[in-house]
Amino acid sequence: MSQNAKVAVMFGGSSAEREVSLRSGKAVLASLLDAGVNAFAFDPQQEDLSSLDADKVFIVLHGRGGEDGVMQGALEQRGLPYTGSGVLGSALAMDKIRCKWLFQAQGLPTAAFAVARPGTEDYAAMLAELGGKVMVKPANEGSSIGMSVAVTAEELAQAIATAHQYDEEVLVERWIEGREFTIAILNGAVLPIVEMRTPRSFYDYEAKYQANSTEYLCPAPLTAELTQAIQKTALAAFQAVGASGWGRVDLMLDQQGQFYLLEVNTVPGMTEKSLVPMAAKAAGYSFQQLVLAILTQAESARR
Repeated sequence: MSQNAKVAVMFGGSSAEREVSLRSGKAVLASLLDAGVNAFAFDPQQEDLSSLDADKVFIVLHGRGGEDGVMQGALEQRGLPYTGSGVLGSALAMDKIRCKWLFQAQGLPTAAFAVARPGTEDYAAMLAELGGKVMVKPANEGSSIGMSVAVTAEELAQAIATAHQYDEEVLVERWIEGREFTIAILNGAVLPIVEMRTPRSFYDYEAKYQANSTEYLCPAPLTAELTQAIQKTALAAFQAVGASGWGRVDLMLDQQGQFYLLEVNTVPGMTEKSLVPMAAKAAGYSFQQLVLAILTQAESARR
């Protein structure tokens, strides 16, 4: 494509993660403009997709409608190249429950879990089966929205009810006591691991976006052997769900040294302080170089 190709930076949207997407999109747009790219903002909540006049699209939509294959399918229909995973990879990665099934099928390590649907009632049995402490998550939300911890049947009932406000299917996952890591992937390369440490009960929305007490260590303080094993597993998980281009894989390391996959993110946060830019910086990329590297994927053949 020519140097003057019009690049639509698509951010905002109407998901529960709109505010995070606005911050990410503005950072990406500013970086592209600073690099001399003919880029402009496009918010699908404010503008109809039929009015989009672009040569390619940089997707920075988080959550439903932008990260779940819906927008990817619409852009495919219009023949517009776009960044990130295709329709299938986006849809599977967005669905935490189907991700877990795929991890299990591929023999990849992930914590024991159950699926709660409307009508699920035996909370005490579910809790006991999963070790007495669980993390409850809506199947198709990000940024820790709708997530909570439960250690009693009453808490589990409330946590599932909260998650049901966002999703019909709810993931109930055995609690893993340990360290949390994220592994960024960029055009087939695995970037340095980031460890997130928070004094909060878990790495929730406040720990991610509001608290000043969250610590980030990159590269994560791990042995070379464990680093290699985690990076290899993260790439396998990314490929298992059909993700491509760029993204992020989250996992936990328990106190016995066993790690467990949590989820795959196909449009992670992209503010200057987000985790993928942090990993990219440790690999020698400036924020602008990272943004341009992601954009190059939109010029390659579609999946």
